[in-house]
Order: sequence, then structure tokens, then C-alpha cells
Amino acid sequence: MKIILFSDVQANLPAMEAMIEEIERWNPDLVVMDGDLVNRGPRSLDCLDLWQDLAASRNSRPLRGNHEDFVHYCSRTPPTSAGEAAIRAFTDWTVRQLGDRIGACRSWADDLLLHEPDGMDQWIHVTHGSVRSNRHGIYRDTTDDDLRQLVPRGVAWFITGHTHRPIERHIDGTTVLNIGSAGSPFDGDTRGSYARLVWTGQRWRAGIVRFAYDRERARQDYFSSGFLDEGGPIARIIYQEWYRARSLIPHWHRRYRDAVLRGDISAEQAVDEFLSQL
Repeated sequence: MKIILFSDVQANLPAMEAMIEEIERWNPDLVVMDGDLVNRGPRSLDCLDLWQDLAASRNSRPLRGNHEDFVHYCSRTPPTSAGEAAIRAFTDWTVRQLGDRIGACRSWADDLLLHEPDGMDQWIHVTHGSVRSNRHGIYRDTTDDDLRQLVPRGVAWFITGHTHRPIERHIDGTTVLNIGSAGSPFDGDTRGSYARLVWTGQRWRAGIVRFAYDRERARQDYFSSGFLDEGGPIARIIYQEWYRARSLIPHWHRRYRDAVLRGDISAEQAVDEFLSQL
């Protein structure tokens, strides 16, 4: 049995197209999309269309990430202040792009349990973040004590995404595999990543695969789609994260988010100041 798992496309259409080419080339028995297909990028609706086309022709399972949840939240909950409206403007832009298709994402499951085919008790648990929530991720420097609070007991493999950084960890007999990001990695490598799992007859073997895609076309999408013009000031940081293949928004949030929400500084000014220091 062969399984492909990918995560965090983040509305990057050229990366999604290349990911589908990887799937067709390797021809797995199961494809798992581990959340954050949409939002945080310019082509959410197109990526959703491609996923649904793929799902109609292959054995597949979609899981819900924090960005699917956030899109749904923003679709039904208006911002409470000008500061909040500016911070979440990129997601409200995605809400408008998806329209009534948001419901398709909301119906996706939060996690998936898979059993190996030969009855040897090699369970796989897949979720976007961790058992705590799809916003709590696993990093290379997560302590073992913290890791035990994020990983379920009694499974052979725990597979996750969310942090945009591929890693492999081992804790109490469980292999923890973060499959990274197909569309916006944060480990300095601009290529997308995903995981392949193969059942050998006695155990699962897994590997992370890096793949290239048309970065120039992806760059143009940020400008031509309206994402940068209409997605608010945070969209400019998201673009720099994608371009540099490194995480930036958590640093901005720690330094500026509360001040923007209080009205001490505008989101536009805070983003200008932050980007000028990169």
C-alpha cells in the first residue's frame, strides 16, 4: 500500500498543480490532504477546484486545518474593530473569493486514523496540528515533555503539518512526522514538500519529498489576483514569508498585534515598520 500526504498548500495554485503531478506520477493507493489548502495565498478557489477534481477520481481524504476553520469563522463573524478588520483582511478577501464553496471545506474531518493492511497493529494518526488543536504545531525544538501532550498514545505514526517545516521525531514508540508545506515552506527551502508512506509487509516506511514548481507564476498570482491590493496590510507579510521561505507573521503578532487592536498604531504603519527591519 502506498500513501501520499500533503499539507499547507495555502492557495498556491502552481504548487497545487505540481503536487497533483507528483500524485499522478507515483500513483498512490490513498491521498491525504492534511489541511490549509485555502487562505493565506492568492488562488484558494482554484486550489479547491483542483482538489475536488482529484478527489472525484482517486481514493482520498481531506482534513481541515486552522485556515479552513478561520475562513469559516470570518464568513459568519464580522470584525469588532478597525484593527481586527485590517489584521484579518486577507481572510475576508478569501471569503469573498470562495463564496458559497466555503461549506465544502467546513465539512472536512479534523483527523484520520489509518490501520496498516496486514493486521500487525501499525496505526497511523493524521491531523493538521496536534491532538491539542489544529493551531498547535510540532517543531524540531518542541521538548519531549511538551511533545507527549501533543501526540496520541499507542500509534505507530503521528503525521502532522501546520508549521511548514518537515521534521521527524520519535517519542515513546511513536514516529512523529511533520510533512511540511506544499505551497509555502518555512525552512529556507522554497520547494514544496510532502510525504510518501509505503507498507513493506511488516512496517511503514516514510520519506519526505521536495518538489519544484513554477515560482514565477506563483509570484505573479500574488499581484494579479488582487491578493496584495485587496487583502490588507498583512498580505504583504504573507507574500514575504512565501518569497523568503521563512516564518514572519508570528514575529509581527508578538510585536504589534495588541497595539494595533488597541488603536495605538495602524496595521499599515505596523507592517511598514516591520518590513523595513527585515
